[in-house]
Amino acid sequence: MWTQVVGKVKLKLTPFLNEWWGVGFHVSSRGLSSGVIPVGDRLFEMNFDFIDHKLYVRVSDGQNATLSLYPRSVADFYLELCSRLRSLGIEVTINTKPVETVPDIPFELDSRHASYDPGYVHDWWKILTHTTRVMQRYRSTFVGKSSPILFYWGSFDLSCARYSGRPAPMPPVGPRFFKIGEDQENVCSGFWPGNSNARGLIHGKPAFYSYTYPAPKGFERASVRPAQAYFNPEFGEFLLEYDDLLKFPDPDEMLLEFFQSAYEAGATLGNWDRSNLEQTLESLISRSKEKTAA
Repeated sequence: MWTQVVGKVKLKLTPFLNEWWGVGFHVSSRGLSSGVIPVGDRLFEMNFDFIDHKLYVRVSDGQNATLSLYPRSVADFYLELCSRLRSLGIEVTINTKPVETVPDIPFELDSRHASYDPGYVHDWWKILTHTTRVMQRYRSTFVGKSSPILFYWGSFDLSCARYSGRPAPMPPVGPRFFKIGEDQENVCSGFWPGNSNARGLIHGKPAFYSYTYPAPKGFERASVRPAQAYFNPEFGEFLLEYDDLLKFPDPDEMLLEFFQSAYEAGATLGNWDRSNLEQTLESLISRSKEKTAA
C-alpha cells in the first residue's frame, strides 16, 4: 500500500506515456525509485531504500525529506508523506483509493494494514535485483519496441514487454487502465509474488510469468523451457515457480531460458516479423561496420 501512495503521486504529476510506462518504478541499487517527477519548474524523486529502510524525497532545488519505514498503518504513512511533500512546496491531490487489491480501503482510512518486516522486504527486493539483471540480458537482442524494466505498484510485479509493432483489440473485460495497456500485440514477462491481480485472481506463491496478448492459437500447448514451466489456464500465462527455479545450479541462465522460450513461442505462433525484430550482438556490430565502411 505504501508503494501505491507514492505511485499515485507519480501518476498524478507525470505526463502519460504509452502503455502506462510513465507510472512504473525502477529497481535501484538500494530499493525502488520513482524516477524524476515534474512539479512546477522543479523535479523531485522518491526512493525506497530497502537497506536502511527509509523513503527519501529529493527535490532539484536541494530540499529533501526522509520517512522511516517501520510497522505502521497505511493511514499514518500517507498522512506523513503528504505533510512532508507540503513542507517541500509540493502540493498534490490524489485519488486515495488503491487499485488492484481487495479490500480497497482509502489510504487515509486504512488502519488495517500496518505490517512491515524489514527482512522479508529486503529478500523480496533482492529477487527484483536478480530478475532485473536477467531482464537486461533478455532485452538486449530485441530491436523492436520494448518497455523499460518496470515495477508496477498496482499489480506489484516487475515486468518487461516486447511488441510486434501491430495494434491489438482491447480486452473486452477488465479495468480501463488494463485495456489501455493492452492496445498492441505484446509478449510480457516478469516476476510476481502471487498476490491478487487485476482480475482478483490469487496464485499465492511467487512465480515468474510470461503471456502473449492476444494469445495466438495453440499458445497454451507451446513448448516452453525449462520442463518445470507450465501453462496456467486460469491466468492465461506460462508460470515458472520461484522455488523451482532455485533448484537449478544456474538460476540466471534458466530464467533467461524461460523468458526467451516463452517469447519465441508467442512470437512464432503470432506470426511476428522476428527477422527484423531480433538481432544478435554480432549482427549489430556487423551492420555498424557496414555503415561505417559505406
